[in-house]
Amino acid sequence: MAFEDMWAALLPVGRDREHGGYDRFAWTPPELECRDWFLDEARGRGFTVERDANGNLFAWWLPDNGVREDAVVTGSHLDSVPGGGAFDGPLGVVSAFAAVDLLRERGVRPGRPIGIAAFAEEEGARFGVACLGSRLLAGAIDPARARGLTDRDGVSVADALAGDGLDPGRIGPDEDLLGRIGCYVELHVEQGRALTVPVGAASSIVPHGRWRFDFAGEGNHAGTTLLADRRDPMLAFARMVLAARDAAERNGTVATVGKVHVTPGGVNAIPSSVAAWLDSRGPVDDAVRRTVEEVHRAAREDGVEVSVAEESYTEVVDFDTALRDRMVEALGGVPVLPTGAGHDAGILASRVPTAMLFVRNPTGVSHAPSEYAEPDDCLAGVEALATVLKDLARG
Repeated sequence: MAFEDMWAALLPVGRDREHGGYDRFAWTPPELECRDWFLDEARGRGFTVERDANGNLFAWWLPDNGVREDAVVTGSHLDSVPGGGAFDGPLGVVSAFAAVDLLRERGVRPGRPIGIAAFAEEEGARFGVACLGSRLLAGAIDPARARGLTDRDGVSVADALAGDGLDPGRIGPDEDLLGRIGCYVELHVEQGRALTVPVGAASSIVPHGRWRFDFAGEGNHAGTTLLADRRDPMLAFARMVLAARDAAERNGTVATVGKVHVTPGGVNAIPSSVAAWLDSRGPVDDAVRRTVEEVHRAAREDGVEVSVAEESYTEVVDFDTALRDRMVEALGGVPVLPTGAGHDAGILASRVPTAMLFVRNPTGVSHAPSEYAEPDDCLAGVEALATVLKDLARG
């Protein structure tokens, strides 16, 4: 099936008709529909399909020589952030199938297995930890902690996995699967304006993490409680938001507060507690850590307790130099640039050689409905990925 047909099949899934964004959260009906699409595409091509204990999907194009080791794996994820764009994640999966189709049409027979992956809960939009599926596979998160993560409705990762027919007790590192992967190349829409040609390559991912701030005050009446008597956690929360911008400017980082829960959430009630999440990223680890510390110190209010918990953190990831250089050479020289966005490739980099291809994003917008890539640039990405897979799969 052509790239355009596959893209059209996925485009309506999980799309909000009002704002145009996508709500494809891990193990919810829209994301499960995307997973079914993946399985149909794989089986329709006669590929061997594998679902690991962590919910990650793999489709294998095996070589004629029967070799199953030293595989070249590509792919991305199918879940989204709330109100996300169409391209973040699915572009890499659709392009992977399309690239393999090109190779088969051209009579290429790989000497190494080629795998197409769809990783689970990459965005962390439902359970709070980004790249959860690849973290579990790589041993980058404790399985017990992962099982206990819950969404807003109190549904745990263990519940979600069991609902999808998986045994939550088996999640965690899969050394056999990792041992079969020789390298991983992820194609992704570029999430800024740094790329000015259709296709580029990644050099690194900057340090980034997520922290939960909990503010505990005292619920009370909005009309009868004097200002001097209030223990309002919203004041501390407001200071946190402003402090995040100031600290980011001082430290040369970026900081975002994009998610907040207010309890009880009444218009005429002083909240009893507030939970807010800080996302901070920057060029070096120390700068990111200083940003978070300064935000914590600034978020003070008399009578309000403030606690901070690190939910996830990834230090700077430098992609495999030899793999990147080989990829760039195979493409005749393409721009190489760092990224401030996290990816499954960044997690797997600790266990296998990884690299990334970017497709130009003319809007520079991501994680929003206006995220975009021109059709011709998408096809250029497919062609580039096919070239890289052909080169790497020679052995």
